[in-house]
Amino acid sequence: MNIDSIKNGIVIDHIQAKRGMEIYEALNLKDLECSVAIITNAKSDKMGRKDIIKIDQAMEINMDMIGFIEPNATINIVKDNKLVDKYKVKLPEEIVNITKCQNPRCITSIEKDLNQIFTLADKENQVYRCKYCEMSLK
Repeated sequence: MNIDSIKNGIVIDHIQAKRGMEIYEALNLKDLECSVAIITNAKSDKMGRKDIIKIDQAMEINMDMIGFIEPNATINIVKDNKLVDKYKVKLPEEIVNITKCQNPRCITSIEKDLNQIFTLADKENQVYRCKYCEMSLK
């Protein structure tokens, strides 16, 4: 398989196999006017299998969104066909407006303009709790 390299853009690498589409949808990459390649089940010495997303355009990336979905991902910034920056994504301590609280009694169900804020309660198990009602994300 041959996927063209990108001249200027972003490569999201080390995505757990079968999670690439989740990141694609969460970042609304379908709305971009540039080429976006999603490689699924690529062989990896470190991970066995992984997904990779290549975006043929420079853009802002929500690192907290990616960290929430795939905390082991890396973000590679490419300019003029050269890797110029590489970022290791990490599990964010707090996420804002990435997901919604499922508790129907939570104030965020009533106050629609209130930010959906979750804080990391258990790093090892990647458990987040709603700032307002303490309900855990599953």
